[in-house]
Amino acid sequence: MKIKRYVATDMRQALRTVRDAQGPDAVILSSRKVDGGVEVVAAIDYDEAEARAGVELSPVPPVRPRPGVAEGRAPGARTGHASPDADAGAGAVGGEPLVSALREEVRSIRGLLERQLSGLAWGELGRRQPQRAALIRRLAELEIHPRLVRELVAQVPATTDVETAWRQAMGLLAHWLPVGDGDLLDNGGVVALLGSTGVGKTTTVAKIAARFAMRHGAEQVALLTTDSLRVGAVEQLRTYARLMGMPVRVVGAKEELRSAIEDLAGRRLVLIDTAGMSQRDIRLSEQLALLQGGSPMVRAYLVLSATAQRSALEEVVTAFRGAPLEGCIVTKLDEATGLGGVLSVVVEQQLRVAYVSDGQRVPEDLRPARAHHLLTRAVSAVQRQGQTCDDESLELTFGALGAAGQL
Repeated sequence: MKIKRYVATDMRQALRTVRDAQGPDAVILSSRKVDGGVEVVAAIDYDEAEARAGVELSPVPPVRPRPGVAEGRAPGARTGHASPDADAGAGAVGGEPLVSALREEVRSIRGLLERQLSGLAWGELGRRQPQRAALIRRLAELEIHPRLVRELVAQVPATTDVETAWRQAMGLLAHWLPVGDGDLLDNGGVVALLGSTGVGKTTTVAKIAARFAMRHGAEQVALLTTDSLRVGAVEQLRTYARLMGMPVRVVGAKEELRSAIEDLAGRRLVLIDTAGMSQRDIRLSEQLALLQGGSPMVRAYLVLSATAQRSALEEVVTAFRGAPLEGCIVTKLDEATGLGGVLSVVVEQQLRVAYVSDGQRVPEDLRPARAHHLLTRAVSAVQRQGQTCDDESLELTFGALGAAGQL
């Protein structure tokens, strides 16, 4: 058995070097990160029985020893004639650390094999269906979730024209995007805005109130807030209300909310600003219960920031589903470097987008959501930022799907 160590800048280069030096039958014994790249230990003419017998790896410079693994020996190699049970149960002589080291090596080798398979699958897709690979790359650059990319690609007919495939994919995505009709500004009602801290709920309340007042008169609008935790938020809403000539009240309990809604029954639009809370805040359930107990007339909209990461947005939607949601309002489009995350979430969660906001001006920077407008903004953001997907990321994400037969 011939064992050698290789150091390269990345795993792909290391595997290429191993293949060139030892051929396709080489066996990867271990891999680890080192300064400047990765280190891989590989063997040719690998003999498991020989390894179990404790063959010295003297030709290989010693790898950093782990607890329970003799320096200069293959991970998991046994010395002398100890039985397997002896190693596994020899707590006093490092049996448990040895098991941990073996598990780590197995995970490392499994990860290495998965990366190899992903790279091969992605490369094969690029050779067999270059237009599909190009479409996947462009959708990934939009930061569309891989699950959604897979569904879009599956729906697009095979074609040699990448631009045609792109237009078809964008048309499908626009069709899948749930958007509202902006009925708040026409029909009014009792409307509560929910969301995490800092997403722009209070400013959005002011924008909707001002737009409605322009159509139907300020006397038709009233503002409520359940945010008694932050003095600044209440004062901000009072400032907006004073400028627009509308009443504002602070409510902190179900009874107060119910009473306020009854008192304002003559107003066509009652907007409720709620306290901004993290989706992990234990008081969130109390806030949702307050709204649900206040009146069955309350229609709740979730405010989502386009600057948030997709995983955080998914968590927010899940947490606030405790209140029946009519839809959502997406804010901070002007600050977002990409819209793929929020678009993926609203499509997968089927959460209707009623309005979008792209600035702080009241009431100008608010408009009804339109699917094609959102997609145009998403593409423009990518072009403005010059976002690209490197091959390694595409291999890891979409090569794995290809290896599983899902592309």
